[in-house]
Parts: sequence; structure tokens; C-alpha cells
Amino acid sequence: MMRAPRSFAVVVRRSDGSLSVRERAMTDAEHGIGRWPFVRGVVTLVESLRLGSEALRFSAEQLGADLAGSRSAVVLAMVSRAICAWGVSLIALSSSDGDAPSSGATPPRARRRAGGLVMLAVAVAFFVALPQGAAAAVTRLLRLQLEVQSPGFQAMTGAFKLALVVGYLLAIRRIPEIRRVFQYHGAEHKTISTYERGEALNLANARTKTTLHPRCGTTFLVMVALVSILVFTAVGAALPRIHTGSAVLDNLIFFAEKLPFLPVLVAITFELQRIFARYLSTGPLRVLLWPGFLVQKITTAEPDDAQLEVALASLRATLFRQEQGQSQGEGDVCFASYAELVGAERLRAQDVARA
Repeated sequence: MMRAPRSFAVVVRRSDGSLSVRERAMTDAEHGIGRWPFVRGVVTLVESLRLGSEALRFSAEQLGADLAGSRSAVVLAMVSRAICAWGVSLIALSSSDGDAPSSGATPPRARRRAGGLVMLAVAVAFFVALPQGAAAAVTRLLRLQLEVQSPGFQAMTGAFKLALVVGYLLAIRRIPEIRRVFQYHGAEHKTISTYERGEALNLANARTKTTLHPRCGTTFLVMVALVSILVFTAVGAALPRIHTGSAVLDNLIFFAEKLPFLPVLVAITFELQRIFARYLSTGPLRVLLWPGFLVQKITTAEPDDAQLEVALASLRATLFRQEQGQSQGEGDVCFASYAELVGAERLRAQDVARA
């Protein structure tokens, strides 16, 4: 899956080796409110949920076509991909909101919105409620006497967030189907790095690149866990102290108080990641990126050439509209190979140049 300012593309490798491409125009929000600092982070998160869900539907649709007649295989594969979608991104990169449509038509807006809200609710429960509950349980078990709004309690909550994410990703990485998706994740990073270095989008160039990237959603999740300690410590200090006499009630009240500040947490983390990626990618301060890179070693794996071709094809599909102002074709398009896609792209570019 690739997203450019004016294009969105998903490419799937079919069972016969061909490449199925879905590409469509996107609104270029470069000069709109969606690109304002501290607003763009929240906009990006919401869009990632929506586009990730759309990509998974398309993937499941193609899988269903390839495995027609084997219902159990289809169900098993869809369940595996739903688990993987949650594991890879948890809240930002991808999600699943139900069965794939039987045609290429986009599902109703209400259905897409409901799926996104369900995924967001699960994310809040996993990434906010569960870590706070774990911290409260440890505080009570060890008799630490930490108030729910104290810096110590927030540090423990942040540690549990990070432990939950890393532990879950390590567990699902052992599933073969999910490891394959992590290979595709690595292929995306290699492809993007090839493009950012101004090199030709081919296998020879992409193979040599690293599977790690400073702007990865995995790094974003790590930074969210760390930044949340500072944000929610500040929130706890600014709000009135909570003393109901019940630790459970104190935790419920503070959980409700934190919810309105989640967009602030996302916005601050997004801007910090942009700064780190731009100014700390080289030099001695690169060490600040290592926590994210270490977790990316879980969510990425070295891809094979066939997987690299899928990522390269997806980026080329988005760039064609970006550079030429046109799509790869009307509706979904299938190419027998990556070489055929490149050849068709060159022919269309020549037609555009003549026009």
C-alpha cells in the first residue's frame, strides 16, 4: 500500500503470479488545514485507519477470488490478516472492518465510519485503558502508594504500553502468514528509501536498502508510549486532584479525563517524529531513533524479490498519477508481471507526452 499526495494504490500478488492493482485519486491537502502543524498528525491517523481498512478489504477480496471453493482456507486467511493488521499498526497503519465487498465498489460511508470507530475504540482500550489498569494492579499489589495522577504512575503506565506492544508483536511474528506481511512491510521501506535517494525503482537498487525507516508507524507507536508519560503527567498536574477514596473510581475518572487529550498526544508525537526523521537520521543523534528501529526489527523482515516487486509496483502506480496527472487505468488493473506494468507505464507516459 502506498499513499502519495494525489494518489493511493494497493497492489496484490495473485496466486498465478500476476499483480492486481487498485489506484485512485486522493485529495491533495498540502495547502489545507489538514497540513497545519499539530493538526496533520490527527488527520494522518484517521486517514491511516481508513486507507488501511480499504487495503485489507481489497487484499481479502483478491484472496477470496484465488481460493474460491475453499471456504475454510478463505476464513482462516482473513482471520490471520485481521490479527496481523492489528499487530502491525495497532492504531494507525491498518484495520479490518468486516467482510470484503464482492465487487470493487467502495462500501457505504456509514459502514466505513462504523468500522473506523470500532477500531478506534479497540485501540483506546488496548493502548490507554489496559496499560493504566495494569499499572493500577501493580501499584495495589506492591502497595506502592502511587496516586493515579503522579509522574511515577504515568511512567509505569507508559512502560506497560511499550511492553504490551512489543510483547504482542513478538508473539504474532511467530505466525508464518504474519511474518510474510512483515516481509511486505520491509519491502515498502526498501522501496521508499530507493525513491528518496533518487534511484531507479528496480530490484537491483531496492535490494540494497535497509528495512528500517525513521517515519515508520512502528516508531510512531514507540514514541506514543514514551511521549504519553510526559503528556499525561502534565495533564494530571494541571487537573484537580482526584481523591474519591476508591482506587478503582480514581482510575476510571482519570481515564475519562485523559480521553480528550488523546488527539494532543497524537499531534505532539507526530511532530516529534517528523523532526527526528528529518534532522536525526544521520550523525551521532541518530541514537535517539534506535528504540523505534529496534521494534521495527520485529515488524519488518527481509523480503524476497517477488515481494519487492509488489512494493515497487505500488509506488510506481501512485507516482504515475502524481507525475503525469493520470491513473494506471480505469478500475482495477491486472498485470502479468512487474515488467509488464513498467512497460505499460512507459507507453502511457509517451501518450501523455504526445498529448
